[in-house]
Parts: sequence; C-alpha cells; structure tokens
Amino acid sequence: MNKRERVMAVLNGQKPDRIPSGFWLHFEKEAFFGDAAVKRHLEFFRESKTDICKIMNENLIPQDISLKTAADWSNVKPIDTDSAYFKRQVALIKAISEAMAGEAVLVATIHGVVACASHMINGMDQYNANRQILVKHYRENPEGMKQAFRYIADYLLELTRASIEAGADGIYYAALGGERFMYTDGEFAELVRPLELEILETATKLEGFNVLHICKEQVNLERFQGYPGTVVNWGIFADNPSLAEGKNLFPGKILLGGLDDRSGVLVDGSEAEITAAVHTILTEMSNDSFYLGADCTLPPDIDMDRIRMAVAATESYNK
Repeated sequence: MNKRERVMAVLNGQKPDRIPSGFWLHFEKEAFFGDAAVKRHLEFFRESKTDICKIMNENLIPQDISLKTAADWSNVKPIDTDSAYFKRQVALIKAISEAMAGEAVLVATIHGVVACASHMINGMDQYNANRQILVKHYRENPEGMKQAFRYIADYLLELTRASIEAGADGIYYAALGGERFMYTDGEFAELVRPLELEILETATKLEGFNVLHICKEQVNLERFQGYPGTVVNWGIFADNPSLAEGKNLFPGKILLGGLDDRSGVLVDGSEAEITAAVHTILTEMSNDSFYLGADCTLPPDIDMDRIRMAVAATESYNK
C-alpha cells in the first residue's frame, strides 16, 4: 500500500498493511507561506515517513483592532476573505495538493473559533495567557462576543470550503476552549459548540476527511461528543482521558495519538524505547480503528530520525 491507500483503508474499515501515522510540527517563520512553505511541507512529509500530510496554517486573522476590554468585541466586523492572509493559505494548499498529486491524504489546518479569538488579541502562542481574558470578556459582554465569534465562524466556514476546493481531503480542526477551568459547560454550549458543529458539518458535507483535534489540558471531552468528523485526537498526556477511556466517548471514530508531543519517549527515548512504546500502543488499540500520532505538534527541532523510528515500529509490529 502507498501512504494514501493505507490511511484510507482504516477509514473504510479495512486492514492496512501497517498502522498509518500522522505527525506534524510548526516550521520556521521563513516557511510560513509561498514556495518555501511548499518545500518544507514536502520535505517533512517525505523525510519523516508519516502517512498523513497536515498543511500548517500560519496565515492568521490579524490583530487589526484593539481587544483590550470586553466592550471592544462589539467593534469586531466581518472578516475579509478577499485578504492576503486568506489567499496565501488557500494558495499554499493548492500548491501542496498539486505537488503531492494524490500521494497522501491532505488535511488543512483550521484554527478553531476560540483559537482565532485569541490570535485576534495578540497573535500566536499567547493562548494560555488569553484564555481567562476570553472568559472574563464573555461574561462581561456576552452579546458582543457572540457576534464576534459569529464573524470568526463565518470566516472559518469560507476557509473550510476554499481549503477543500483547493485540494485538501479535509480539515484538521483545532478546538480550544474545552478546558474545565475555562468556560462552564453552559457557556461552551452557548458560545462555542454551535459554531463548531456548523463548521464541521460543512466539512463533512464536502466529503472531507476531517480530524478533530481537542487541544490543551484538563479538557471535558464530553463537550465534543456528537461533533461530526472522521478522526479524533486529544492530549492523553495533558491530564486528559486515555485512549481507552476516550474511545467510549467517541464510538465509530478513528482515534489518532498514543505518544507525547513535548517530552517522553518520542522526544527523549532510545530507538528501542520508541519501538517498545509504539508496539505497546498498537497492542492496546489492536481492536480499534487507529492512527499512530502524538498529543499535538512536535518540537520544531525534533530529530527526523525519531519520527522515522516511530513509523518503522508500526512496520516491525507483529513481524
């Protein structure tokens, strides 16, 4: 089987020649878009030997208004899909799809509504500091934030459609805001869930191969039950339920994961330890639809040999 056939075999309930894998990481700033981004995606995909190609998305909604107070959210306007950042991302997907020529299953990263709201405050990598701000602002100005989130969702709906039209097989939807210490269950159900259902339902209607990535620690996974999609991934090493526990919450879904992303055996272990860990995971998931992966994105400087070792362990399993 080639990589695409292997991934699709699991999707179609068939037995692959080995368990497929999906690993990814953020590339250097110089490879955020354009030809350099296409080159880095292809290099990583082929050198790492991973089976699923995730197209990264560093073309974020810009910080074009001040969002320092709850009242500021009432000033958010519809987000322009005729913008450079939208066009750059769609062009990247199209170029990678053309270069791959059916070599792999491609999933286009869609940062979720909560992630995008954080980006609009002060860019990438500030979410941990922003999440309580988002909660505070919602409680102080619920109607303003609902309208702002509606505009974000409208943008993401268009990006989802454009991504699949450009050649992606589906989306990798990065869902945040499910942490137990952030929104209450009621707040999440009111502000976030309806919008995310709409986005994922749209992707599903387009026959997308869709990955729901539930990000961060101490997440209430029950909030995401009933979400459309093909594959579910969450951080089992981030004070969250194990794969065994989670599969009961997501019946009929393909689970992706098994390895830690920032520490542990994949990052720090020997080849023998990586192989043993992967074999243990595959034994535990032997009766389930499964893709080997990690909790989240890997460290940007991880040695490619480590990812190749994990993939090789799926080949040596049961041999």
